[in-house]
Amino acid sequence: MDDLVTPRLLLRPMTVADAEQVAAGRPGEGVRWAPGYPWPGEMGAAKRFLDTCTETGDPSPYVPYGIRLRENGLVIGGAGFHGAPDEQGHVTIGYGLVPSMRGMGYASEALRALLTFARAQGVACVHGDTDLDNIGSQRVMSAAGMRLVKEDARLKHYRIDWDGPAGQE
Repeated sequence: MDDLVTPRLLLRPMTVADAEQVAAGRPGEGVRWAPGYPWPGEMGAAKRFLDTCTETGDPSPYVPYGIRLRENGLVIGGAGFHGAPDEQGHVTIGYGLVPSMRGMGYASEALRALLTFARAQGVACVHGDTDLDNIGSQRVMSAAGMRLVKEDARLKHYRIDWDGPAGQE
């Protein structure tokens, strides 16, 4: 699989070897992680990916992606899919950045790239959620075109739907 490229970022698909390193909290040879990467949630995403690969096979291209700065390759976070789309073409997405890289538009850039990619793959709907008090993440999803569809005691739930393949509006 190819990297997803944005003006400032490379979203690199996670391999099993990458996921093992993230889950263990040890970068691979030649890989540079920003301070604070990976955090427990990112390590959990890597473990879920490894479990999926073991239980049902590699869900490529619906995998976690490492978010890297194009200028120097520094890994600053992760974004990606929680697995392949379901029977209705729905997929769930998540993302996160190390604290020092928040507030600079990187999460929005990464999310837009993943939404564009999902749509090009024929995905009908992308779901995401965020904590009630995570205003930054709520803004990221809204700015990317996702809409708030539900709120419960813990989370705000967002989604974006497409009627047909990209380019057929």
